[in-house]
Amino acid sequence: MEYGIAEVARIAGTTSRTLRHYGEVGLLSPSRVGANGYRYYDERALRRLQQILLLRQLGLAVATIAEVIEGATDDTSALRAHLGWLRAERDRLDRQIASVERTITGIEEEGRVMAEEMFDGFDHTQYKEEVEARWGATAYADADRWWRGLGAQGQRGFMAEHSAIAEQWARLRAEGAPVDGPAARALARRHRAWIAAGWGGKPEGAVTAEALVGLADMYVADERFAANYGGTEGARYVRDALTSYAIEELA
Repeated sequence: MEYGIAEVARIAGTTSRTLRHYGEVGLLSPSRVGANGYRYYDERALRRLQQILLLRQLGLAVATIAEVIEGATDDTSALRAHLGWLRAERDRLDRQIASVERTITGIEEEGRVMAEEMFDGFDHTQYKEEVEARWGATAYADADRWWRGLGAQGQRGFMAEHSAIAEQWARLRAEGAPVDGPAARALARRHRAWIAAGWGGKPEGAVTAEALVGLADMYVADERFAANYGGTEGARYVRDALTSYAIEELA
């Protein structure tokens, strides 16, 4: 059974333009091209597309995705690897949910909460291999040393700052504030400062225009990031605002 490019885009939640791009770079070729130039995809192509989209959610570049997929012995082995990651991510989210629920209960019923309970499920060390693969061992070591040096109070303050930034992004989006307007521009600067702090307490200048745009793209591509901004649509607003700020003021 074959599907036209528009139908595949609808089913997969992507765009025909993206599918064409994947074809142009050799990542996902259509199973055939009709005499009218229309592209058609069979079930094998759909399985490959599923793998591509799953890896995109991890923030991997197209070239890296090609290497990962070609290195897999078969579709099943690649899917098993993806399934393992998804289960681990589900377990982490379950722990975070339970942690926040305990925090709410502690505040409402007792007026206090144990710091250890607040951070259950927020173990940054679980991303050690991923961070080192993307940005190098030094980047992880610097951030880890900075994070541990903050102490419980500093860690709470860092997380509270991000929560405040995320809430403000949601407010601006709800108000219809333009992504290149003064309010969004000011919040983008604040967001950049927060990112720099998370990179081991570095100055804002360490977050270059290229780095900021790359991170902004990850907010949309990776569901773990998008969830912080109310899902994909909210993440797109944040991405567009950060990208506009990076291009206009940092490039």
